[in-house]
Amino acid sequence: MKKIGIIGLGLIGGSIAKCLREKTSCDIVAMSRSEQSLIDAKENGDIREYSLDDISIFEDRDIVFVCTSVDKIPAYVERLIPVIGKDCIITDVGSTKEVIYNEMLKFDNINFIGGHPMAGSEKTGYRAAKAHLFENAYYILTPGKNVTEDMLESMIDIVKTLGAIPLVLSPEYHDRIVAAISHVPHIIAAALVNTVKELDDENRYMHSLAAGGFKDITRIASSSPEVWSGICEDNREKIIDVLGKFRSILSDIEGLLKTERDPYGFFEEARDYRNTFNSRRSASSHYEIGVDITDKPGAIAVIAVILSHNNINIKNIGIVNSRDYSEGALQIIFNEKEDMEKAICILKSMNYTVFNK
Repeated sequence: MKKIGIIGLGLIGGSIAKCLREKTSCDIVAMSRSEQSLIDAKENGDIREYSLDDISIFEDRDIVFVCTSVDKIPAYVERLIPVIGKDCIITDVGSTKEVIYNEMLKFDNINFIGGHPMAGSEKTGYRAAKAHLFENAYYILTPGKNVTEDMLESMIDIVKTLGAIPLVLSPEYHDRIVAAISHVPHIIAAALVNTVKELDDENRYMHSLAAGGFKDITRIASSSPEVWSGICEDNREKIIDVLGKFRSILSDIEGLLKTERDPYGFFEEARDYRNTFNSRRSASSHYEIGVDITDKPGAIAVIAVILSHNNINIKNIGIVNSRDYSEGALQIIFNEKEDMEKAICILKSMNYTVFNK
């Protein structure tokens, strides 16, 4: 039975605790700045014991997850060093890796494995935590210089237990990737929201009509300003590089519009590349369809019964909060391609409109 410690019982730390409690017999203790989160987690059975500030609670742990903002990690590691055993693994969950990796080089004889679960939510705190948060999500690992193969394998096993897909990268390469696919998109989402705020007038029609696609692509702008301020600080150079490329692409489309040239190619290139994301099965190992249904009581239940009656296993089913681009109002996810294909045939035969994503 592994002994796990968690510092910071928010969305990520809380989800780790919930998942490990459900799937393993791990002994979990935690420390967090929110006493209510600790109380709730203990009452729910997600942790066995907690402390508000006594670091010695982690003295016998096999792995300690530091689930705080990146700027606070070095201080917690420094406090952990005299307490933990020589074989204890320290890991974090920060969205940037190079800065913290270099910080960890200052400490001798620690077994640090940087971690970044590519999962989250605009919601924060322990009450937003979910045991299934990491399912089918990539979980990046960046092992430090003292980490043995056995330690890395142990961490990989924990990641797999969380339901995530482990991927070992260098800290620098990780930060370059996430600057493009995560950090700059958050900045763009916030910029779009601020643009609408500045353009709207006293009638606030922009605010009232900002639904569908606009709400979808700006959802992440509701994330914690504290977290994203820290991310921008830590990954500043790579974010600036990506913003430069983005600015260049915006300039290209602006040039097309100013000279009244056809922007078809701009949109076609984006569409074709974006559509390749939908065909990647290795990352998520699932198959997805959309179904066009009317919003009335029992509509989802009818489809669920139809599929169940035909021995089709559903991994997940839920409403899509936008009907933009004809993707359907109901999303159904399957583990097996055969189940998806069978469901498409049956639903189409019953006059449902089905979109194969």
